[in-house]
Amino acid sequence: MSLPLSVSGLRVNGDHGRTILTVDAFDVAPGTAVAVRGPSGAGKSTLLFALAGLLPVAGGSVRWGEAEISALGEDGRAAFRRQRIGMIFQDFLLFEELSAVANASLASAYSGTRRQSIENGAAAMLDRLGIGSSNARAVATFSGGERQRVAVARALASEPSIILADEPTASLDRPAADALIKDLVRLAREGGKTLIIASDDPGVHQHADRLVEVVDGWLATEASARV
Repeated sequence: MSLPLSVSGLRVNGDHGRTILTVDAFDVAPGTAVAVRGPSGAGKSTLLFALAGLLPVAGGSVRWGEAEISALGEDGRAAFRRQRIGMIFQDFLLFEELSAVANASLASAYSGTRRQSIENGAAAMLDRLGIGSSNARAVATFSGGERQRVAVARALASEPSIILADEPTASLDRPAADALIKDLVRLAREGGKTLIIASDDPGVHQHADRLVEVVDGWLATEASARV
């Protein structure tokens, strides 16, 4: 299921009610890869978390298709994430004692009738990312790049309509980073998925369809990603 994104008048507050992110208008069509750049602390991760419903909003609207997640309670936002969103976090958030395949298929424990398809999807994605032969080892023995690929496989195992990625290439060498970004962009374009990547990696910017910038807590400018 393809889900367009429409954001209007978004405001996210931090401690003591201070506004830490403002988005006047931001629309993304399905099948589009958008890169979000900006200096550390500018609000890139805050934007992703707001789009995922991981942060409550102080004002405005975040709408994915017909679902206005900014108007949902915490349980409603969590249910939407389980069904529609694949999150790739900058901190991998893996269970060290579990294997790669167990980490990548965690969502299957909460998915009822979709359990087998998610487990199959996790194994297939690990193979695609070059972890297949190591997927029985505990991730505690993995390098940073291997852990990143396990985190990516976990996010994509359930075939989400939306992919939100926070610095997904940070722990990868250049060839592995380029291969991952090409895979993510291809998945978005071919599957009608909405892909938004927060990253200051120029390689990410070059492969994306659009490039937007967060400056001092404002989603401010947009330019061609290939400039």
